[in-house]
Amino acid sequence: MIHDYEQKLLQLIDDNIDSATDDELFAGGYLRGHISLAAADCEQQGIDDIIVMQQKIKQSLRDAKSELSPCDWLLVQQYSDKLMA
Repeated sequence: MIHDYEQKLLQLIDDNIDSATDDELFAGGYLRGHISLAAADCEQQGIDDIIVMQQKIKQSLRDAKSELSPCDWLLVQQYSDKLMA
């Protein structure tokens, strides 16, 4: 279930490549790693709850907030919210 959800999110990012803005391309590329990391963490811990995976993605983004400028972090956060809605 977690693997399927990971693939769904990554496919949504990929499906938007042709029509994405530069900001969306950046945010999607940045999110890919956080999505895969959260999925791997869930699978390693035997977690099969998508809500928990979403929380792990959001926490991973919060933990990495200092890596990005405030504007870039907001772009990533908004794109993440859009993907997981």
